Amino acid sequence: MFRPIRKKKNEISIDAAKELLRCSRRGILAVNGDNGYPYAIPINYMYDADANKIIFHGAKAGYKVDCLKVCDKVCFTICGNESIKGEPWAPFLQSVVVFGRCHLVENQNDIIKRVKQFAMKYYPDKEMVDAEVASSGRAVQMFEIEIEHLSGKEVQER
Repeated sequence: MFRPIRKKKNEISIDAAKELLRCSRRGILAVNGDNGYPYAIPINYMYDADANKIIFHGAKAGYKVDCLKVCDKVCFTICGNESIKGEPWAPFLQSVVVFGRCHLVENQNDIIKRVKQFAMKYYPDKEMVDAEVASSGRAVQMFEIEIEHLSGKEVQER
């Protein structure tokens, strides 16, 4: 159903792709927008390896939510691990592309659980997370992307 990476020599292992997902802080979420136009936005996210899901937060209403209600298919992309391997003017860069289905987390207890998991990636300690959740946890909408396919590659920017 999903196309394989065309240049196999650039492909990184699934484990390396998952590690890049785990370590990176931001990615680009693309949804099917109005009139056939894609809509892509940068988001902070958390990769839940145990559940094989990408978790992110946002507003309870808006264009992204409207798009997801029409079509739950999404693409999520990150890039990172830039490194120099010889020529300093032409770095190598790794990327991961995820295809999946995104849905809103509806259960309030699940939302709070996901908010706490997500926040622990970005906040320095549990006390700050608990304070933030207490003040605004009920106002946030959590989203989950159920990963159907992921692939990663490394290319040199020449």
